[in-house]
This record gives sequence, C-alpha cells and structure tokens, in this order.
Amino acid sequence: MSDLRVLSESEKRWNIALQIPPSVLAALREFHPVIAQVLYNRGQDTPEKARAFLDGGDGALHNPFALHGMAQAVERIRRAIKRGEQIVVYGDFDADGVTSTALLVQALRALGAHVEPYIPHRVDEGYGLNFEALRTLHQQGTSLVVTVDCGIRSVEEVAYGQRLGLDLIVTDHHSVGEALPPAVAVIDPKIDTRRRLEEGRTNGYPEDMLAGVGVAYKLAQALFSVAESQDRRPPPLRLDDLLDLVALGTVADLVPLDRLENRELVRRGLQVLNRAQRPGVYELMEVAGVRPEQCNATSIGFMLGPRINAAGRLDSAMIAYELLSTQDMARASELAQHLQALNVERQELTLQAVEVAREQAFDSGQDLPLIFATSSGFRPGIVGLVAGRLCEEFYRPAVVVQQGETESRGSCRSIDEFDITDALDECADLLVRHGGHAQAAGFTVLNENLPKLRERLMQLAAERLDGEDLRPSLDVDAEVPFDQLTETLADELRRLEPTGAGNDAPLFVTRGVRVVEARRVGQEGKHLRLRLSNGVQFLDGIAFKFGDWAERLEGMMDIAYHLEINEWNGRRRPQLNIQDLRPAGRPG
Repeated sequence: MSDLRVLSESEKRWNIALQIPPSVLAALREFHPVIAQVLYNRGQDTPEKARAFLDGGDGALHNPFALHGMAQAVERIRRAIKRGEQIVVYGDFDADGVTSTALLVQALRALGAHVEPYIPHRVDEGYGLNFEALRTLHQQGTSLVVTVDCGIRSVEEVAYGQRLGLDLIVTDHHSVGEALPPAVAVIDPKIDTRRRLEEGRTNGYPEDMLAGVGVAYKLAQALFSVAESQDRRPPPLRLDDLLDLVALGTVADLVPLDRLENRELVRRGLQVLNRAQRPGVYELMEVAGVRPEQCNATSIGFMLGPRINAAGRLDSAMIAYELLSTQDMARASELAQHLQALNVERQELTLQAVEVAREQAFDSGQDLPLIFATSSGFRPGIVGLVAGRLCEEFYRPAVVVQQGETESRGSCRSIDEFDITDALDECADLLVRHGGHAQAAGFTVLNENLPKLRERLMQLAAERLDGEDLRPSLDVDAEVPFDQLTETLADELRRLEPTGAGNDAPLFVTRGVRVVEARRVGQEGKHLRLRLSNGVQFLDGIAFKFGDWAERLEGMMDIAYHLEINEWNGRRRPQLNIQDLRPAGRPG
C-alpha cells in the first residue's frame, strides 16, 4: 500500500477496455462503432441484448409475484384493507426510504386502505425498526406494519412486534443476514438470489439489485393487478404516476443502472419527472435550478437527491415525505425552500467535519489501511458524507463515527477492493446492529467496543488490501480520435441513458491533444476551462477541480473525458467534460 495522503488529480490509473472483437463489431453494425464498443463493454454483445439495453420496453419488467413472499404480503394487505385495519408504512430517512414510503402510502390509499407513514428520526431513533416505535404504533391501534427500505436484519425487532400483536411485512433490498425476520412476509430480491445459490434453484426473481423504492413499487404493482382482476374496479390512480418516485429513489441510492428492470423503471420515471406533475417535484426543481424537461439521472444524483436527503440528515425526513405527497402548491414551495436551506447547512457542516476527520487520519500515522474517525461533534446525518469524502480523497475504506454518551453510530464507505459489509459481518459480536452494501454500510456500537472495532477493522483491511496498489482507476470505454468527437456522436451517446451507478456515462481517451487556451473559472478559480485542438478542429472542455493546472499545462496532453452537448442561448455544440489529463505519452 502507498502512504496515506490526499490524492492529487491525475494520479488515477487508466484502464482501457479491450477492443471489441471484429465479429461482435460486425454483429453490432447497426450502431456507431463507438456505441458498439461501449455496448460491448457493458456486456451487450448481440443485437438483441443491445436493443433491449437501449430501448427497454415491457419485456424488461418482471412479474412481481416471482418475488419471495409477495403472495403472502398481498393477501395480508388486502385482508387489512377489507377489514378497515390501521396500516403503517415504516420507512427510512434517506431519499430511497422517503420515496418508498410516499409511493406505498399513496398506492395503498388509492386501494382504500387506512394507512399512515412512519419514518424514524435519525438522531432520536436511528436506522430501521426500533422497539419503542413498534410499541407506540401498537398502542395507537396499528395492526399491520409494512416496512420499506429497511427491516431485513431486524430479526429481534420483528419478533418483538409480533409478540405485541402486530403483524409485520418486511420489504427491503439490503444484504440478507443469516436469519430472516419472523414476519408475515419478507420481500427482498436478495433472498431469491441466495436461495438460487444455496439450493440450486432456477426459478425466483431474476434480478437482485432493485432499490427499496423499486421493491415498494413491485408490491404496489402486485396489489394493483389483483385489485383489477378480482375486484373488477381499477384503483383511482395510474401506477405509472408513481414512477417519478421510483426514479428519484433508485438514482439517489446509487442502485445499478445496468440492470434492465432498473433501467426501464428509471427511464419511465424520468418521463414522469420531466412533466413535473407532482407539486413537490416541481418546486424542488425550482429551488435546485433544474428545468423539468431536461431532468435526467445526473440531475437526480447531484441536484434533487441531496436536497431530499438533507431533511433526514439535519431535521426530520417527514419534511421530504410531505413535499413528495402534498397536492398544495403553496405548501410544496414552502417545503422546498426549507429543504434548500437544510442542504446549504448540510454542505457547510460536511466541510467542517471533513477537516476534523482528515486531521485525525493524518495524526493516526502513515500507511493506514483504513481511516477511522470519531467525534461527539459529528452530526449523525453527515457521517456518511464525510466517510465518502475521505474514501475519495485517500482511496481507503473510511469509517466515521458520531460518538454518543453510551453508544455510537457509524457510517462506512469503501473501495472496490474491500467489501465493508462483509467486514462488519466479521465484527458482528461487537455491534448492536449493522447492515448495508459492499461499498456503503452503517452500524451502531456500544462505546466500550469502539477500540476493539477499530482494531479489528484495521486488521481486516490490512490483510485484504496487502499488496494492492491503492490508487483510484478510471475505466475507459475507448480511445477515440479527435475528429470523431462530433455533435452526432454526442447525440448517439444519449441513447445509453439513464447513466449512473453500474452504467457510468461513457468515458473516452484522446491522446496528443493541443491545449490552445486554459483559464481558471468558478469560485476561487477551482475549475479549468480549456480550448482544445488537433490542429484542424477545435473543441471546448471543462475540467472541474483542475484549476491548479492552469499554469502548468504542457502543449500536448492526453485527456480522459465524457462527450456531452453544451446547450446555451439556443446553440448546441459538443463539449468535453474532462475527468483526468496528463502530459502526452506519459504512461499510467
């Protein structure tokens, strides 16, 4: 491992994809050769696969009843609706959980259910099901609790709820523990995957990477289909009108967009988002500076998602829930302004906490395999963001802990080479609870176990990262000659949308590009505006966070970039969004 230090720009490895074989290129001849290469890189190596990936359609959507537990969940919910029972949808406080809660509450109300939302407070209650909340819900007359985006590891909490007399249905998408919670029904696509692997099954749900809101949508889809076929009375709501929430939650939660069902759900959801028919969505776009007709996955990931998340990070996630649920435009405007203010505060607090955590990292010594920062001053809602920044800056797994009086809550972000949830599983004896994904997880720990937890995670990271060249890498789709970087190609590349986690925007490299002009732009000159040429043609480029390069650029550079269309004052022209650059011919 290299020494622990903040990585500068241009220290990334460029992993150039293997060139598409001539036979595959010939098979994909209906596509531009650069598009064919990108499709091949993403495993779409036949015309049929490529068309399904690019065009989607109904064939990408799976039968919700193929999910483990779906039939039991639908039967119990329908019985509750017919009996007039009080139902609670119990969600999580992030964007995925909030959209899941809003979606399922809206769907159940359309079916005639008596249903209310419940989202725990991050500081007062923490993530997921908790005993006191279940006790309170039972005392208030609730008989059925349906979780969304949480609950798969809440074995004891579900058992407690059942003892109280509550029926629980768990819907989730996080990693499955050794035992399933003893609920009336448990729905999580990862259950189907695990059973296929353990029991050699060939049936079950074919994809296991739906977002929490995707699972909630599949439950709504199943309920609507049964209502239409058995009750002969279609619900007073179009299921497609809920897809804006699916797109928001799926993209904000970084769920892979290389899976056909996710792609189709998000693609359709973006169409609904672009109509901005939900008052809260319209007002959220207003404060974020997003034009509805131009909303894409990037808009969600960088503009809308962070503002939805800000509610649960610094206040109550119910603010974001109300924003996505209200039909009152004036109230939506008020709530959107509140989220905007919270988001600004979130940015400031994150910067301050990153400085504290960075100092701890440096004070701890050199060559650390994992960064572990703790402070009672960290806000619980931003520890994940701080961990993400540290992970990006140092290219190490990062654990950031908000230390409480008797127990603490931590958030983890990791690199490709280290599965953080697997590591937490090996520390389960030290933890009150934990869960998450390979590169993002969270936990609660008693303070007395914090030193042991730090030591064990350090040891696990040291063992698994031994001998690794810990530098971030860029996965480059193709080397493209400068003269092929046209508006036509940029428009063709838009067919690959939605891009995001698992289906990154195509990244290209062009070598030996002449820098005609370079100037600093943006606040404090942090960014770099370039004019580039091959001696005949000229293109503009923008390189975010590369401002320091303005005075030391050499004449000829190799560049790694996304090819985009810049639309300004009615004019369209191709532009390079530069992700890395280095002197021409330098290896790496």
